[in-house]
Amino acid sequence: MALSALQPASVWRHFSNLCHIPRASGQEKAVRDTLAAWARARGLAAKTDAAGNLVLSKPASRGYENRPSVVLQGHLDMVCQKNSGSAHDFARDPIRPVLRDGWVTAGDTTLGADNGIGVALALAALEDEELAHPALEALLTVDEESGMHGALGLEADAVRGRLLLNLDTEEWGELYIGCAGSVDVIADTALPVEPPPEGARAFTVRLSGLAGGHSGIDIHRGRGNAIVLLARLLRTLAAKGADFRLAALDGGTAHNALPREAAATVLLGGGAASIPRALAHLQAHADEFVTGLRGELPGEDGKVRIDIAPAPPAAVLRHDAARAVLSLLHDLPYGVRAMSEQMPGVVDTSNNIGELRLDGGRLHINAMARSLRAVGLRALSEELAALFSRAGLDVRTQGDGPEWTPAPDSRLLALARNVYRETFGGEAKIQVIHAGLECGVFSALWPDMEMISFGPTIHGAHAPGERVEAASVERAWRLLVGILAGIGDRI
Repeated sequence: MALSALQPASVWRHFSNLCHIPRASGQEKAVRDTLAAWARARGLAAKTDAAGNLVLSKPASRGYENRPSVVLQGHLDMVCQKNSGSAHDFARDPIRPVLRDGWVTAGDTTLGADNGIGVALALAALEDEELAHPALEALLTVDEESGMHGALGLEADAVRGRLLLNLDTEEWGELYIGCAGSVDVIADTALPVEPPPEGARAFTVRLSGLAGGHSGIDIHRGRGNAIVLLARLLRTLAAKGADFRLAALDGGTAHNALPREAAATVLLGGGAASIPRALAHLQAHADEFVTGLRGELPGEDGKVRIDIAPAPPAAVLRHDAARAVLSLLHDLPYGVRAMSEQMPGVVDTSNNIGELRLDGGRLHINAMARSLRAVGLRALSEELAALFSRAGLDVRTQGDGPEWTPAPDSRLLALARNVYRETFGGEAKIQVIHAGLECGVFSALWPDMEMISFGPTIHGAHAPGERVEAASVERAWRLLVGILAGIGDRI
Protein backbone atom coordinates (compact mmCIF):
# COMPACT_ATOMS: atom_id res chain seq x y z
CA MET A 1 0.00 0.00 0.00
CA ALA A 2 2.86 2.41 0.77
CA LEU A 3 4.25 2.07 -2.75
CA SER A 4 1.07 1.83 -4.82
CA ALA A 5 0.78 5.58 -5.47
CA LEU A 6 4.43 6.08 -6.47
CA GLN A 7 5.68 6.54 -10.01
CA PRO A 8 6.75 4.88 -12.16
CA ALA A 9 4.16 2.32 -11.08
CA SER A 10 5.83 -0.64 -12.83
CA VAL A 11 9.17 -0.07 -11.08
CA TRP A 12 7.59 0.15 -7.65
CA ARG A 13 5.38 -2.88 -8.33
CA HIS A 14 8.43 -4.97 -9.17
CA PHE A 15 10.26 -3.68 -6.10
CA SER A 16 7.27 -4.47 -3.89
CA ASN A 17 7.26 -8.02 -5.26
CA LEU A 18 10.96 -8.39 -4.51
CA CYS A 19 10.32 -7.31 -0.91
CA HIS A 20 8.17 -10.43 -0.48
CA ILE A 21 10.89 -12.87 -1.56
CA PRO A 22 13.84 -13.75 0.73
CA ARG A 23 17.09 -12.93 -1.07
CA ALA A 24 20.03 -13.00 1.29
CA SER A 25 23.42 -13.53 -0.32
CA GLY A 26 23.80 -17.18 -1.32
CA GLN A 27 20.04 -17.76 -0.98
CA GLU A 28 18.73 -16.32 -4.24
CA LYS A 29 17.12 -19.44 -5.72
CA ALA A 30 13.56 -18.40 -4.87
CA VAL A 31 13.86 -14.94 -6.38
CA ARG A 32 15.76 -16.25 -9.41
CA ASP A 33 13.13 -18.90 -10.11
CA THR A 34 10.31 -16.39 -9.65
CA LEU A 35 11.82 -13.92 -12.12
CA ALA A 36 12.66 -16.63 -14.66
CA ALA A 37 9.03 -17.82 -14.57
CA TRP A 38 7.81 -14.22 -14.88
CA ALA A 39 9.99 -13.70 -17.98
CA ARG A 40 8.97 -16.93 -19.70
CA ALA A 41 5.30 -16.16 -19.12
CA ARG A 42 5.86 -13.00 -21.18
CA GLY A 43 7.70 -14.76 -23.98
CA LEU A 44 11.14 -13.57 -22.87
CA ALA A 45 14.18 -15.84 -22.87
CA ALA A 46 15.55 -16.79 -19.45
CA LYS A 47 18.69 -18.75 -18.66
CA THR A 48 20.66 -19.52 -15.52
CA ASP A 49 24.39 -20.18 -15.63
CA ALA A 50 26.50 -22.50 -13.48
CA ALA A 51 27.16 -19.76 -10.93
CA GLY A 52 23.43 -19.09 -10.47
CA ASN A 53 23.26 -15.81 -12.40
CA LEU A 54 20.08 -15.08 -14.34
CA VAL A 55 19.98 -13.56 -17.84
CA LEU A 56 16.65 -12.37 -19.25
CA SER A 57 16.53 -11.31 -22.93
CA LYS A 58 14.17 -9.17 -24.99
CA PRO A 59 14.41 -8.45 -28.75
CA ALA A 60 14.85 -4.91 -30.01
CA SER A 61 11.82 -2.75 -30.57
CA ARG A 62 10.85 -1.85 -34.14
CA GLY A 63 13.49 0.32 -35.82
CA TYR A 64 16.21 -0.57 -33.30
CA GLU A 65 17.10 -4.01 -34.66
CA ASN A 66 20.52 -2.93 -35.98
CA ARG A 67 21.58 -0.87 -32.99
CA PRO A 68 24.09 -2.12 -30.39
CA SER A 69 22.44 -4.32 -27.77
CA VAL A 70 22.46 -3.25 -24.13
CA VAL A 71 23.00 -5.15 -20.89
CA LEU A 72 20.97 -3.90 -17.91
CA GLN A 73 22.77 -5.12 -14.83
CA GLY A 74 21.97 -5.49 -11.15
CA HIS A 75 22.32 -8.07 -8.38
CA LEU A 76 19.58 -10.16 -6.81
CA ASP A 77 20.90 -10.40 -3.24
CA MET A 78 20.67 -7.89 -0.41
CA VAL A 79 22.50 -7.24 2.85
CA CYS A 80 20.37 -8.57 5.71
CA GLN A 81 20.82 -6.42 8.82
CA LYS A 82 18.37 -5.76 11.63
CA ASN A 83 18.36 -3.96 14.94
CA SER A 84 18.88 -6.00 18.08
CA GLY A 85 15.55 -7.02 19.50
CA SER A 86 13.92 -7.27 16.09
CA ALA A 87 12.12 -10.59 15.50
CA HIS A 88 12.43 -10.29 11.71
CA ASP A 89 13.55 -13.51 10.00
CA PHE A 90 15.16 -12.69 6.64
CA ALA A 91 14.78 -16.32 5.52
CA ARG A 92 10.99 -16.15 5.88
CA ASP A 93 9.55 -12.71 6.57
CA PRO A 94 8.86 -10.10 3.86
CA ILE A 95 10.50 -6.70 4.00
CA ARG A 96 7.83 -4.16 4.94
CA PRO A 97 8.52 -0.85 3.20
CA VAL A 98 6.91 2.36 4.44
CA LEU A 99 6.76 5.83 2.85
CA ARG A 100 7.94 8.70 5.05
CA ASP A 101 8.41 12.25 3.83
CA GLY A 102 9.21 11.20 0.29
CA TRP A 103 11.51 8.34 1.25
CA VAL A 104 10.81 4.61 1.24
CA THR A 105 12.36 2.83 4.22
CA ALA A 106 11.99 -0.32 6.30
CA GLY A 107 12.57 0.75 9.90
CA ASP A 108 14.26 -1.99 11.91
CA THR A 109 15.77 -3.84 8.93
CA THR A 110 17.60 -3.13 5.73
CA LEU A 111 15.25 -2.29 2.88
CA GLY A 112 17.00 -4.05 0.01
CA ALA A 113 16.82 -1.00 -2.26
CA ASP A 114 20.46 -1.95 -2.78
CA ASN A 115 20.03 -3.46 -5.33
CA GLY A 116 16.31 -4.23 -5.51
CA ILE A 117 15.55 -0.88 -7.13
CA GLY A 118 18.13 -1.56 -9.85
CA VAL A 119 16.59 -4.98 -10.53
CA ALA A 120 13.12 -3.40 -10.60
CA LEU A 121 14.28 -0.80 -13.15
CA ALA A 122 15.59 -3.57 -15.41
CA LEU A 123 12.39 -5.62 -15.08
CA ALA A 124 10.24 -2.59 -15.84
CA ALA A 125 12.24 -1.98 -19.02
CA LEU A 126 11.76 -5.59 -20.11
CA GLU A 127 8.03 -5.35 -19.43
CA ASP A 128 7.33 -2.01 -21.15
CA GLU A 129 5.94 -2.60 -24.66
CA GLU A 130 6.00 1.13 -25.52
CA LEU A 131 9.72 1.54 -24.79
CA ALA A 132 12.07 2.30 -27.70
CA HIS A 133 15.19 0.19 -27.21
CA PRO A 134 17.84 -2.02 -28.80
CA ALA A 135 17.99 -5.71 -27.90
CA LEU A 136 18.12 -5.96 -24.09
CA GLU A 137 19.70 -8.44 -21.72
CA ALA A 138 19.07 -8.16 -17.99
CA LEU A 139 22.10 -9.65 -16.24
CA LEU A 140 21.00 -10.33 -12.65
CA THR A 141 23.88 -11.68 -10.62
CA VAL A 142 23.92 -13.53 -7.30
CA ASP A 143 26.02 -13.30 -4.17
CA GLU A 144 27.29 -9.80 -4.92
CA GLU A 145 27.24 -8.53 -1.35
CA SER A 146 29.39 -11.31 0.10
CA GLY A 147 32.16 -11.19 -2.50
CA MET A 148 30.78 -10.80 -6.05
CA HIS A 149 30.90 -14.56 -6.48
CA GLY A 150 28.18 -14.57 -9.12
CA ALA A 151 29.98 -12.03 -11.30
CA LEU A 152 33.30 -13.81 -10.80
CA GLY A 153 31.65 -17.03 -12.02
CA LEU A 154 30.45 -15.56 -15.32
CA GLU A 155 31.63 -17.05 -18.61
CA ALA A 156 32.73 -14.78 -21.45
CA ASP A 157 29.68 -15.73 -23.54
CA ALA A 158 27.15 -15.02 -20.77
CA VAL A 159 25.81 -11.98 -22.64
CA ARG A 160 26.08 -10.67 -26.21
CA GLY A 161 25.80 -6.95 -25.52
CA ARG A 162 28.86 -4.74 -25.34
CA LEU A 163 27.15 -1.73 -23.77
CA LEU A 164 26.33 -2.10 -20.08
CA LEU A 165 24.23 0.01 -17.74
CA ASN A 166 24.94 -0.94 -14.14
CA LEU A 167 22.02 0.14 -11.93
CA ASP A 168 23.73 -0.20 -8.56
CA THR A 169 24.95 3.22 -7.42
CA GLU A 170 23.29 5.35 -4.79
CA GLU A 171 23.56 9.08 -5.54
CA TRP A 172 21.16 10.47 -8.11
CA GLY A 173 22.75 12.99 -10.46
CA GLU A 174 26.05 11.14 -10.61
CA LEU A 175 27.33 8.95 -13.43
CA TYR A 176 29.94 6.49 -12.21
CA ILE A 177 32.81 5.41 -14.44
CA GLY A 178 35.13 3.69 -11.94
CA CYS A 179 35.18 1.84 -8.63
CA ALA A 180 37.50 0.53 -5.95
CA GLY A 181 38.89 -2.96 -5.82
CA SER A 182 38.65 -4.93 -2.59
CA VAL A 183 40.03 -7.92 -0.76
CA ASP A 184 39.13 -9.61 2.55
CA VAL A 185 42.01 -10.38 4.90
CA ILE A 186 40.87 -13.01 7.38
CA ALA A 187 42.46 -14.33 10.55
CA ASP A 188 41.11 -17.56 12.02
CA THR A 189 43.03 -19.21 14.86
CA ALA A 190 42.60 -21.25 18.05
CA LEU A 191 43.97 -19.48 21.14
CA PRO A 192 44.84 -20.96 24.55
CA VAL A 193 42.04 -20.93 27.13
CA GLU A 194 41.75 -21.72 30.83
CA PRO A 195 38.82 -22.70 33.06
CA PRO A 196 36.94 -19.76 34.59
CA PRO A 197 38.58 -18.62 37.84
CA GLU A 198 36.92 -20.00 40.95
CA GLY A 199 34.36 -17.58 42.33
CA ALA A 200 34.41 -15.35 39.27
CA ARG A 201 31.23 -14.00 37.70
CA ALA A 202 30.68 -13.36 34.00
CA PHE A 203 29.24 -10.20 32.49
CA THR A 204 28.47 -9.08 28.93
CA VAL A 205 29.70 -5.61 28.03
CA ARG A 206 27.71 -4.52 24.96
CA LEU A 207 28.40 -1.39 22.91
CA SER A 208 25.47 -0.41 20.65
CA GLY A 209 23.59 2.51 19.15
CA LEU A 210 25.98 3.36 16.31
CA ALA A 211 24.67 4.35 12.89
CA GLY A 212 26.67 1.78 10.89
CA GLY A 213 26.49 1.98 7.12
CA HIS A 214 28.29 0.88 3.97
CA SER A 215 31.98 0.17 4.49
CA GLY A 216 32.90 1.90 1.22
CA ILE A 217 30.38 4.66 0.68
CA ASP A 218 30.24 5.75 4.35
CA ILE A 219 33.82 5.09 5.45
CA HIS A 220 34.80 8.78 5.19
CA ARG A 221 32.01 9.99 7.45
CA GLY A 222 33.94 9.25 10.65
CA ARG A 223 31.27 6.96 12.05
CA GLY A 224 32.22 4.69 14.90
CA ASN A 225 33.11 1.04 14.41
CA ALA A 226 31.72 -0.94 17.34
CA ILE A 227 34.54 -3.50 17.19
CA VAL A 228 37.24 -0.85 17.27
CA LEU A 229 35.57 1.10 20.07
CA LEU A 230 34.91 -1.95 22.25
CA ALA A 231 38.53 -3.06 21.91
CA ARG A 232 39.60 0.45 22.88
CA LEU A 233 37.41 0.33 25.98
CA LEU A 234 38.83 -3.04 27.07
CA ARG A 235 42.41 -1.88 26.53
CA THR A 236 41.71 1.28 28.52
CA LEU A 237 40.23 -0.76 31.36
CA ALA A 238 43.27 -3.04 31.42
CA ALA A 239 45.63 -0.05 31.45
CA LYS A 240 43.76 1.41 34.43
CA GLY A 241 44.16 -1.77 36.42
CA ALA A 242 40.69 -3.27 36.02
CA ASP A 243 40.81 -6.93 37.07
CA PHE A 244 38.95 -8.89 34.40
CA ARG A 245 39.43 -11.96 32.23
CA LEU A 246 38.36 -12.03 28.59
CA ALA A 247 36.13 -14.95 27.54
CA ALA A 248 34.35 -13.95 24.32
CA LEU A 249 33.99 -11.24 21.68
CA ASP A 250 31.28 -10.73 19.10
CA GLY A 251 30.90 -7.83 16.69
CA GLY A 252 29.66 -7.07 13.19
CA THR A 253 27.67 -9.30 10.87
CA ALA A 254 28.98 -8.42 7.39
CA HIS A 255 32.41 -7.67 5.98
CA ASN A 256 31.08 -4.71 3.97
CA ALA A 257 29.05 -3.04 6.73
CA LEU A 258 30.32 -0.74 9.48
CA PRO A 259 29.66 -2.68 12.73
CA ARG A 260 26.91 -1.06 14.78
CA GLU A 261 27.19 -3.36 17.81
CA ALA A 262 29.84 -5.40 19.57
CA ALA A 263 29.96 -7.31 22.85
CA ALA A 264 32.58 -8.81 25.13
CA THR A 265 32.11 -11.45 27.83
CA VAL A 266 34.39 -10.70 30.77
CA LEU A 267 34.82 -12.42 34.12
CA LEU A 268 35.31 -10.46 37.31
CA GLY A 269 37.04 -12.30 40.15
CA GLY A 270 38.11 -11.77 43.72
CA GLY A 271 35.21 -13.41 45.53
CA ALA A 272 31.67 -12.42 46.35
CA ALA A 273 32.68 -9.42 48.46
CA SER A 274 34.85 -7.75 45.84
CA ILE A 275 32.78 -8.45 42.71
CA PRO A 276 30.26 -5.62 43.38
CA ARG A 277 33.16 -3.15 43.68
CA ALA A 278 34.75 -4.49 40.48
CA LEU A 279 31.43 -4.24 38.69
CA ALA A 280 30.89 -0.66 39.89
CA HIS A 281 34.43 0.19 38.73
CA LEU A 282 33.69 -1.34 35.32
CA GLN A 283 30.39 0.54 35.00
CA ALA A 284 31.98 3.86 35.97
CA HIS A 285 34.69 3.51 33.33
CA ALA A 286 32.11 2.46 30.73
CA ASP A 287 29.99 5.53 31.50
CA GLU A 288 33.02 7.79 31.27
CA PHE A 289 33.99 6.16 27.96
CA VAL A 290 30.53 6.71 26.47
CA THR A 291 30.57 10.36 27.51
CA GLY A 292 33.85 10.79 25.68
CA LEU A 293 32.54 9.01 22.59
CA ARG A 294 29.51 11.29 22.35
CA GLY A 295 31.85 14.24 22.09
CA GLU A 296 34.10 12.47 19.60
CA LEU A 297 31.73 10.75 17.17
CA PRO A 298 29.48 12.45 14.59
CA GLY A 299 25.90 13.32 15.53
CA GLU A 300 24.44 10.28 13.78
CA ASP A 301 26.28 8.12 16.35
CA GLY A 302 24.79 10.08 19.24
CA LYS A 303 22.81 7.09 20.53
CA VAL A 304 25.95 5.11 21.40
CA ARG A 305 25.64 3.29 24.72
CA ILE A 306 27.26 0.56 26.78
CA ASP A 307 25.20 -1.94 28.74
CA ILE A 308 26.55 -4.44 31.25
CA ALA A 309 24.55 -7.54 32.16
CA PRO A 310 25.17 -10.92 33.84
CA ALA A 311 26.26 -13.74 31.52
CA PRO A 312 26.88 -17.51 31.83
CA PRO A 313 30.41 -18.43 32.99
CA ALA A 314 32.84 -19.49 30.26
CA ALA A 315 36.44 -20.47 29.70
CA VAL A 316 38.77 -17.47 29.52
CA LEU A 317 41.73 -16.62 27.33
CA ARG A 318 45.14 -17.01 28.87
CA HIS A 319 46.47 -13.61 30.02
CA ASP A 320 49.09 -13.31 27.28
CA ALA A 321 46.61 -14.29 24.56
CA ALA A 322 44.06 -11.73 25.76
CA ARG A 323 46.68 -8.98 25.77
CA ALA A 324 47.77 -9.97 22.25
CA VAL A 325 44.20 -9.88 20.91
CA LEU A 326 43.43 -6.46 22.37
CA SER A 327 46.76 -5.07 21.16
CA LEU A 328 46.10 -6.44 17.68
CA LEU A 329 42.65 -4.87 17.50
CA HIS A 330 44.14 -1.60 18.67
CA ASP A 331 46.91 -1.68 16.04
CA LEU A 332 44.79 -2.68 13.03
CA PRO A 333 44.27 0.25 10.66
CA TYR A 334 40.67 1.32 10.36
CA GLY A 335 38.94 3.90 8.21
CA VAL A 336 40.39 6.13 5.52
CA ARG A 337 44.03 5.49 4.68
CA ALA A 338 44.34 7.92 1.72
CA MET A 339 42.24 10.26 -0.39
CA SER A 340 42.38 10.26 -4.19
CA GLU A 341 44.62 12.79 -5.88
CA GLN A 342 42.83 12.40 -9.23
CA MET A 343 39.24 12.60 -7.90
CA PRO A 344 38.94 15.30 -5.19
CA GLY A 345 36.75 14.30 -2.29
CA VAL A 346 36.86 10.59 -3.13
CA VAL A 347 38.49 8.06 -0.79
CA ASP A 348 41.37 6.23 -2.43
CA THR A 349 42.23 3.54 0.15
CA SER A 350 40.48 2.34 3.31
CA ASN A 351 39.94 -0.59 5.63
CA ASN A 352 36.92 -1.84 7.56
CA ILE A 353 37.09 -4.32 10.44
CA GLY A 354 33.73 -5.86 9.70
CA GLU A 355 33.50 -9.08 11.71
CA LEU A 356 34.95 -10.30 15.01
CA ARG A 357 34.25 -13.57 16.80
CA LEU A 358 35.96 -15.10 19.82
CA ASP A 359 34.20 -18.15 21.21
CA GLY A 360 35.75 -21.05 23.10
CA GLY A 361 39.20 -19.73 22.24
CA ARG A 362 38.53 -19.65 18.49
CA LEU A 363 39.26 -16.20 17.08
CA HIS A 364 37.93 -14.94 13.72
CA ILE A 365 38.57 -11.44 12.31
CA ASN A 366 37.54 -10.21 8.86
CA ALA A 367 39.11 -6.98 7.62
CA MET A 368 38.05 -5.62 4.21
CA ALA A 369 40.55 -3.45 2.36
CA ARG A 370 39.50 -1.23 -0.56
CA SER A 371 41.46 0.92 -2.99
CA LEU A 372 41.00 2.64 -6.33
CA ARG A 373 44.53 1.48 -7.23
CA ALA A 374 45.80 -2.08 -7.44
CA VAL A 375 49.08 -1.04 -5.81
CA GLY A 376 47.25 0.61 -2.90
CA LEU A 377 45.07 -2.45 -2.36
CA ARG A 378 48.06 -4.78 -2.39
CA ALA A 379 50.01 -2.63 0.08
CA LEU A 380 47.16 -2.39 2.59
CA SER A 381 46.19 -6.07 2.37
CA GLU A 382 49.84 -7.09 2.88
CA GLU A 383 50.06 -4.78 5.90
CA LEU A 384 46.96 -6.36 7.43
CA ALA A 385 48.25 -9.87 6.75
CA ALA A 386 51.59 -8.99 8.37
CA LEU A 387 49.86 -7.69 11.51
CA PHE A 388 47.80 -10.88 11.79
CA SER A 389 50.86 -13.08 11.24
CA ARG A 390 52.93 -11.12 13.76
CA ALA A 391 50.23 -11.82 16.34
CA GLY A 392 50.59 -15.54 15.65
CA LEU A 393 47.30 -15.89 13.76
CA ASP A 394 46.61 -17.96 10.66
CA VAL A 395 45.76 -15.59 7.81
CA ARG A 396 44.20 -15.90 4.36
CA THR A 397 42.74 -13.60 1.72
CA GLN A 398 39.61 -14.02 -0.34
CA GLY A 399 37.11 -12.16 -2.51
CA ASP A 400 39.60 -10.31 -4.68
CA GLY A 401 37.36 -7.77 -6.45
CA PRO A 402 39.18 -5.87 -9.21
CA GLU A 403 39.00 -2.12 -9.60
CA TRP A 404 37.15 -0.54 -12.55
CA THR A 405 39.46 1.86 -14.39
CA PRO A 406 37.65 5.00 -15.64
CA ALA A 407 37.15 5.56 -19.39
CA PRO A 408 36.17 9.25 -19.57
CA ASP A 409 36.10 9.22 -23.41
CA SER A 410 33.41 6.52 -23.59
CA ARG A 411 30.72 7.15 -26.21
CA LEU A 412 28.15 5.61 -23.87
CA LEU A 413 29.12 8.14 -21.19
CA ALA A 414 28.79 10.99 -23.70
CA LEU A 415 25.29 9.80 -24.60
CA ALA A 416 24.26 9.54 -20.95
CA ARG A 417 25.54 13.06 -20.25
CA ASN A 418 23.58 14.43 -23.21
CA VAL A 419 20.38 12.67 -22.15
CA TYR A 420 20.80 13.92 -18.59
CA ARG A 421 21.38 17.50 -19.81
CA GLU A 422 18.39 17.48 -22.16
CA THR A 423 16.04 15.76 -19.67
CA PHE A 424 16.88 17.46 -16.40
CA GLY A 425 18.94 20.53 -17.25
CA GLY A 426 22.41 21.03 -15.85
CA GLU A 427 25.26 18.56 -15.86
CA ALA A 428 25.54 15.12 -14.31
CA LYS A 429 28.51 14.72 -11.99
CA ILE A 430 31.09 12.25 -13.28
CA GLN A 431 32.25 10.17 -10.34
CA VAL A 432 34.34 7.26 -9.14
CA ILE A 433 32.98 5.30 -6.17
CA HIS A 434 34.97 4.00 -3.22
CA ALA A 435 33.01 0.77 -3.15
CA GLY A 436 32.95 -2.41 -5.13
CA LEU A 437 30.86 -2.55 -8.27
CA GLU A 438 30.58 -5.61 -10.44
CA CYS A 439 31.80 -3.41 -13.30
CA GLY A 440 35.30 -4.14 -12.01
CA VAL A 441 34.77 -7.84 -12.73
CA PHE A 442 33.07 -7.12 -16.05
CA SER A 443 35.85 -4.83 -17.25
CA ALA A 444 38.34 -7.64 -16.73
CA LEU A 445 36.08 -10.23 -18.39
CA TRP A 446 34.95 -7.97 -21.25
CA PRO A 447 37.69 -5.34 -21.75
CA ASP A 448 35.98 -3.89 -24.85
CA MET A 449 32.62 -3.35 -23.14
CA GLU A 450 31.58 0.28 -22.55
CA MET A 451 29.80 0.76 -19.26
CA ILE A 452 28.49 3.36 -16.85
CA SER A 453 26.63 3.11 -13.55
CA PHE A 454 23.81 5.22 -12.12
CA GLY A 455 20.84 4.90 -9.80
CA PRO A 456 18.54 6.70 -7.37
CA THR A 457 19.57 8.22 -4.05
CA ILE A 458 19.86 5.55 -1.34
CA HIS A 459 20.97 6.42 2.18
CA GLY A 460 22.10 3.98 4.87
CA ALA A 461 22.63 0.97 2.61
CA HIS A 462 23.74 -2.12 4.59
CA ALA A 463 22.15 -0.84 7.82
CA PRO A 464 18.66 -0.84 9.36
CA GLY A 465 16.80 2.28 8.31
CA GLU A 466 18.12 2.06 4.73
CA ARG A 467 15.99 4.39 2.60
CA VAL A 468 15.55 5.39 -1.04
CA GLU A 469 14.29 8.76 -2.24
CA ALA A 470 11.09 8.05 -4.20
CA ALA A 471 11.45 11.01 -6.58
CA SER A 472 14.97 9.96 -7.55
CA VAL A 473 13.68 6.54 -8.63
CA GLU A 474 11.38 8.24 -11.13
CA ARG A 475 14.31 10.33 -12.41
CA ALA A 476 16.53 7.27 -12.75
CA TRP A 477 13.80 5.62 -14.83
CA ARG A 478 13.58 8.64 -17.15
CA LEU A 479 17.35 8.62 -17.61
CA LEU A 480 17.31 4.89 -18.41
CA VAL A 481 14.48 5.34 -20.95
CA GLY A 482 16.30 8.24 -22.59
CA ILE A 483 19.61 6.39 -22.90
CA LEU A 484 17.95 3.33 -24.46
CA ALA A 485 16.04 5.47 -26.94
CA GLY A 486 19.17 7.48 -27.81
CA ILE A 487 21.41 4.60 -28.77
CA GLY A 488 22.15 4.88 -32.48
CA ASP A 489 24.08 2.77 -34.97
CA ARG A 490 27.35 4.00 -33.45
CA ILE A 491 25.95 4.76 -30.02
